[in-house]
Amino acid sequence: MGKRKSRAKPPPKKRMDKLDTVFSCPFCNHGTSVECRIDMKNLIGEAVCRICQESFSTTVNALTEPIDVYSEWIDECERVNTLDEDAAKDDEED
Repeated sequence: MGKRKSRAKPPPKKRMDKLDTVFSCPFCNHGTSVECRIDMKNLIGEAVCRICQESFSTTVNALTEPIDVYSEWIDECERVNTLDEDAAKDDEED
């Protein structure tokens, strides 16, 4: 009689590293001063600098992480800066 085949154990699941919730401020450049909080009850994500008191808030969904709120803030800052530069170029041409 033969020996029963044992089932191979499934490989252990890889743990995902925790993402940061504290970032550097785009206005005062102070490292680890921006804290991102997500309020799932009201679907609002907020990033606030503890040093210069700048803040940004946006709408969130179930998949939003703090890094997403911070990235949207950075994208919005860049968008505003490019609009300001375009307006300044238009003023110089006149």
